[in-house]
Amino acid sequence: MRSPRQLKIAILLFFASMTFSRQTFAQNGKNSPVVASAKASSTQKPDGAAAQLSAIVASGRLEDLRWPNFSDYRLHLVNFYRPSGYKLAWVRDGEPTPQAIELIQILQNADREGLRAEDYDASRWADRLRLLRGPHESADEARFDAALTACIMRYVSDVHIGRINPENLGFEFDVSHKKLDLPHFVRERLFDGSDLHSELAGIEPPFPSYQRLRAALLHYMELEKSGDGEKVLDVGGVSPGGQYAGIAGLTSRLRLLGDLPDNVTIPPDAKIYDGPLVDAVKHFQRRFGLRPTGELDYKTVVEMNVPLSDRIEQMQLGLERFRWLPYTFKQPPIVINVPEFRLYAFNEKNEVGLTMRVNVGEDYSHQTPMFEGNIQYLVFRPYWTPTPNILRNEIIPDMEKNPSLETQNLELVSASGKVIRSGNVTPAMLQQVRSGQLTVRQPPGPENGMGLVKFMFPNQHDVYIHDTPASLDMFSEATEGEEGELKRVASHGCIHLQEPAKFAAWLLRNTPGWDSDRVEKAMHDGRDNLQVNLAPAVPVMIFYMTVVVEENGDVHFFHDIYDHDRTLKQELALGYPYPK
Repeated sequence: MRSPRQLKIAILLFFASMTFSRQTFAQNGKNSPVVASAKASSTQKPDGAAAQLSAIVASGRLEDLRWPNFSDYRLHLVNFYRPSGYKLAWVRDGEPTPQAIELIQILQNADREGLRAEDYDASRWADRLRLLRGPHESADEARFDAALTACIMRYVSDVHIGRINPENLGFEFDVSHKKLDLPHFVRERLFDGSDLHSELAGIEPPFPSYQRLRAALLHYMELEKSGDGEKVLDVGGVSPGGQYAGIAGLTSRLRLLGDLPDNVTIPPDAKIYDGPLVDAVKHFQRRFGLRPTGELDYKTVVEMNVPLSDRIEQMQLGLERFRWLPYTFKQPPIVINVPEFRLYAFNEKNEVGLTMRVNVGEDYSHQTPMFEGNIQYLVFRPYWTPTPNILRNEIIPDMEKNPSLETQNLELVSASGKVIRSGNVTPAMLQQVRSGQLTVRQPPGPENGMGLVKFMFPNQHDVYIHDTPASLDMFSEATEGEEGELKRVASHGCIHLQEPAKFAAWLLRNTPGWDSDRVEKAMHDGRDNLQVNLAPAVPVMIFYMTVVVEENGDVHFFHDIYDHDRTLKQELALGYPYPK
């Protein structure tokens, strides 16, 4: 007969074997991220570590973390650990797993992805690893495991959909449909993976422009290691051929930024600003949205002296915004980058097939909103019906001052469809306009507010892409590529096109019977208010990037015209947990 002590030991061994069997079944059923260890650690206490890990996860807080509150990820950690009974995922036999080591290295290099490595405890992992490799308690293992899971889940989500929910900043891009099942991803792709870098690269934005921006970020980070160098001397403006005492500093800066090729020699004692230096300054000006005159003016010098750290941050914000975008499109999309004042139309090969300059909404009072939609149809020679705000704030006051419909180029339409095209607007008519009994519209023609064609993608903002009235020339101040310091922000929020006929022909390129000639005829000699449907509809995104990298590697920076960079920077500075 067994003694009470022997019986107790036998019972413990029996339950231990049951626990092992459940672990093995969980592995075979792909329900557990934990591999049963055949060799028990002399320091590991599985039951104690599991209980401690469970308590940490339940609390949603771990003081060891740079951002201790992980309540926004608590349920993800619960769903990751609970199937295995809260067994450690990243510690085996008291040692960190190879996957844990690789993941820590990835977290420590998060800056290279445009993220902040310290948000994922970059500087804390060395001490944690040192602790595990020496005498330690089960509580140390539990804290290590919870910390790594919380950090890697944050990292995975941040790389995939960004840290900030764009809708919280007024960007109408729904990232919820892109969210990963984090417990499943970490369990199936990272827990026992052999190439974690590739697994994580697979959830990054799949755009070549994203990869180019990331490469530019790495280049600027390398440049910053050597410092900003000498500032460019501002002497109030220097024209090509003029004397300039700051040649050495200018040469150094242009070479640092890549605008002056390394194989171009500038004499160290040069005093005249000319030749290759002027060409390099023009190249710089083009990259920064300045008129490429070669004039070393105040604005050019200011842009040259912006610290590299500021440019790096600008790129980091751009990478964050890339993560908000849809990763796939049903059709090749149209993308409008507001700070760049430019439209890009992509073809079936995901290449830019058409690009042109655009005009956008005024800086503050009529900002162009950021959202995605679908261009469903075009209207040639359209009517223009003012929005309620424009009607109330502009049209009605103008009618009170000048009641002539002819000189205002307006019509009134009653509920029955009767059109009043001439005469003066009486006070009674104005009251009917205010009450909605009479609709104000502008007849088709060259002076119509929509121009001769508009591109419709129904949205709550009443914002569309369209032509420009003939008398309102928005694009003649500079030739292509020479926008200079022009601020193309003169609309009520709509997108004015530089070349509307080309854009119409592009959208209709696969529509039988439509070519450039027919588009021109429809605009200038066709019937009024001709609607042409697009089948299928074409995705359009109005977006905001203050830095763009061209295929040749040139990095272009643009002004933060709506202060969206500043706002995003402030939100990111708050740290975790970010509102979702």
